[in-house]
Amino acid sequence: MNIADPRADLPYPVFYNFRRCPYAMRARLAIAAAGLPVELREIELSHKPADMLAVSPKGTVPVILFADGTVIEQSLDIMLWALAQHDPQHWLAQRLDALSLIQQNDNDFKYYLDRYKYADRYPEFAPLHYRQQGELFLATLEQRLSHSRFLCGNDFGLADAAILPFIRQFAAVDAAWFIGSPYAAVKTWLDNFLTSRLFAAVMRKYPPWKADDPLVLFGSEAIPGLQLI
Repeated sequence: MNIADPRADLPYPVFYNFRRCPYAMRARLAIAAAGLPVELREIELSHKPADMLAVSPKGTVPVILFADGTVIEQSLDIMLWALAQHDPQHWLAQRLDALSLIQQNDNDFKYYLDRYKYADRYPEFAPLHYRQQGELFLATLEQRLSHSRFLCGNDFGLADAAILPFIRQFAAVDAAWFIGSPYAAVKTWLDNFLTSRLFAAVMRKYPPWKADDPLVLFGSEAIPGLQLI
């Protein structure tokens, strides 16, 4: 997509972000891993800036705007763009396998995650039903993680970065249940991620962006040792 550039002479790609959004989170993970500097603009969902809506009328994050007016509006596309520029940790090594698993996450699992997390909005079934449907995907991940450290092998990669933010949400709906659940490998995988340098780097808090704010850079330095998390 190309639009008229709402800001002349952009020195860096502009990245519209909402810290807790799992889609924005996975885009930040790839940008951080690639070490690509972007101008981060944190938004409030209740007060979306006009600049962002001019760039992307759908009004969801993440969105990235380039100096030539090109816009990328999908989180996975942002991840693939970042890693195509620089992939020092070889996150794309198992790309086809990763993309197949991410599709399962984004379609089937996300559907039940939303209903489990906001069960009062979906009274057709009890929360237990939605959780059990989501557990089918957890079982798939458990099987993989029982045979390798990460989803597509022994190194952290595209699938891990794209899926972990959603498993984090699923685990948080009923933390006591998740802690006692039988998914030992998934729990270890998630715990290692949540205590990693990578997670800390992408979860820094920023104030909501205003048009006259100074530039805030994100992702300007690649984080070493990501494969060790």
